[in-house]
Amino acid sequence: MSLRDAWDRFTASQAELEADDEQLEARRRGTQPVGRCHARSRATVSGVIRAVTFAPAAAGPALVAELYDGSGSLDLVWLGRLEIPGIEPGRRLVAEGMITSADFGRTHATMFNPEYRLLAPDSAEATP
Repeated sequence: MSLRDAWDRFTASQAELEADDEQLEARRRGTQPVGRCHARSRATVSGVIRAVTFAPAAAGPALVAELYDGSGSLDLVWLGRLEIPGIEPGRRLVAEGMITSADFGRTHATMFNPEYRLLAPDSAEATP
């Protein structure tokens, strides 16, 4: 680490440090940065769930998890679900699916009914 890198890390906010750590983990796993995903493209992303909400809709319930990877965030939406074991704030996962644009009343990128793999709490290994 150079002196400049050390200084930048020393003067960075906690949020900046956490964002850097999340981006490093995503690169290590070989997943795409959320901030570089494009609508109408398939993506494999990883990160930490920051929030989980239940969004009742006219067509049925939906479980929404905000996934953050340091470069940005996107909503993972499971239609027709009230809960999914393991999908909770603070949990890390890898998700794969089609990125949609900000539509259906969503404010940012969304992945509907993604395939996902929960990661063990203190490692990058998948849970059984």
